[in-house]
Amino acid sequence: MRTSVNTDEITVLIAKPGLDGHDRGAKVITRYLSEQNIKTKFSGIRKTPEQIADLAEKIDANIIGVSILSGAHLELVAELFDCLYKKEMSHVQILVGGIIPESDKEALMTLGVKGVFGPGTPLKEIELFIRNACKE
Repeated sequence: MRTSVNTDEITVLIAKPGLDGHDRGAKVITRYLSEQNIKTKFSGIRKTPEQIADLAEKIDANIIGVSILSGAHLELVAELFDCLYKKEMSHVQILVGGIIPESDKEALMTLGVKGVFGPGTPLKEIELFIRNACKE
């Protein structure tokens, strides 16, 4: 199990699970992180948690940023954690972005999500959060 990661070695997967096809925010954060010299890959839209875990394994991701606008965040994130656990990838940290009701943020954090970011969060804030999360 990896713990601390050199910030030059961070790999982030930005993922769009479920039926949600709105990818503008995911593409914006993918591009921004890439411009900040963080290796970042976008999964494409409408991926299953299994497909996301497979891609995270393939690219050796440290962090998965899950972008969800569909309202299925609790179910999809829980399933993603299960998929990562089965692959012995529990070290991969999950962040969630999108339209997340305030009442669901605590439930996501209880599942193990490291951070929840809503619309309008400054990109620099997300970048710094990722860099700091990889130091843990």
